[in-house]
Amino acid sequence: MEQQAKEQHVHSVFERIAPKYDMMNDLISFRRHKAWRKFTMRKMAMSPGDTAIDLCCGTCDWTIDIAQASKTGGIVGLDFSQAMLDVGKTKLDKMGLSRQVTLVQGNAMSLPYPDNHFDYATIGFGLRNVPDVIKVLSEMKRVVKPGGQVVCLEMSKPGWQPFKFFYYFYFRKIMPLLGKLIAKSHEQYKWLPESLVTFPDRKRLAEIYREIGLQDVRDYGFAGGVAALHMGTKGTDKA
Repeated sequence: MEQQAKEQHVHSVFERIAPKYDMMNDLISFRRHKAWRKFTMRKMAMSPGDTAIDLCCGTCDWTIDIAQASKTGGIVGLDFSQAMLDVGKTKLDKMGLSRQVTLVQGNAMSLPYPDNHFDYATIGFGLRNVPDVIKVLSEMKRVVKPGGQVVCLEMSKPGWQPFKFFYYFYFRKIMPLLGKLIAKSHEQYKWLPESLVTFPDRKRLAEIYREIGLQDVRDYGFAGGVAALHMGTKGTDKA
């Protein structure tokens, strides 16, 4: 799928599934995505006052965790789906975090922020949906300060059989049926497993981190490789 077509297709998918997105996330990951995010926050070790941009923030679950760790503001949640942002804003309002978090409808491949602006750039379960993985990671690196971190939490590809077989069977057969039954969106949930086909595996994504110049690259696998965390630090030089 060429870049513009992919972008338009993904946008239509997430505009449609926004109201049921959180419920489906719990079902799809057996609620493990919350534990993976908690682990990620520990590894990030944010300090009060740290600033961050959360790309493909969706309904703002991770954005909320980041804002609560920062405490004092300077948090941006960016997504190209206004429907997802609308759900996220309702959550932020309910938790009293609306003044601390700025929600922006925008494109992760062209961030509307200057170089060296944030302490962290994060993306959770969104990198596999972008047209150009390297472009997005490069943009994340650009907008973080020297010493800042680029953090990606994403589905991955298990390599161990027979687990690998059951994993792909679940994603390709069971998950679209769940989407049809619960979210009334069979075609939209077919997209999620399809998005993993060309997505880099854990090892390759770590290599991309290093290729774009990130340092101290670390990666962690979850649940036999079904998801992975990647972290890298922007160097203090101008590269």
